[in-house]
Amino acid sequence: MTRKLKTYQTSLGFYDLAIAAPSMKAALEVWGAGSNLFHQGVAKESSDPEVIAATMLKPGVVLRRPVGSDAPFSEHPDLPTQLADDGPRHRPKKTAARPKERVLPNTDEAARIIAFEKEQRLRENQRRQEEAVRKKQRERRDHEIAKAQAALEKARREHDERVAKIEAERDTLERKLQAENARWAKQKDKLERALGRASE
Repeated sequence: MTRKLKTYQTSLGFYDLAIAAPSMKAALEVWGAGSNLFHQGVAKESSDPEVIAATMLKPGVVLRRPVGSDAPFSEHPDLPTQLADDGPRHRPKKTAARPKERVLPNTDEAARIIAFEKEQRLRENQRRQEEAVRKKQRERRDHEIAKAQAALEKARREHDERVAKIEAERDTLERKLQAENARWAKQKDKLERALGRASE
């Protein structure tokens, strides 16, 4: 799914630049910026309707206008007149040649946007695959935990049943022992009395 484009502006060299791109990062890549111009405060998202309209007609293409001017943005604007007037008159050609070196082919700029979006999709696919692997690992671990827990509960129940059976048997033996001791006490008393009478 194509991301919604936004318009971003900055100033580089002799020109103000504007572009319709899916993100600040994409705009920085197309501008060829070596640092984050947005964090430095020299680039921003544009709210100017005219600038937005111009960039949306050519998404992914860097539009320019002379720095500090109110001229409309275009792909190949004229040089800033104030810079040309202020410069030495014997060097106009050299001054005019410099900004043209900064002009990137439109196909290259579009390719950068496409490459950036492709990389984004690849990273998202990789993230989903890694998440799927982690999910399977969690499910396998949860299954093993549940299996071990069930085995522990089963062993505990069997132990409790054995202990209860042994306790019941012990109670029975205890009652038998008490009965035997009582019987023996009576018999012993009777026999001792008989022995005493026989000895008189």
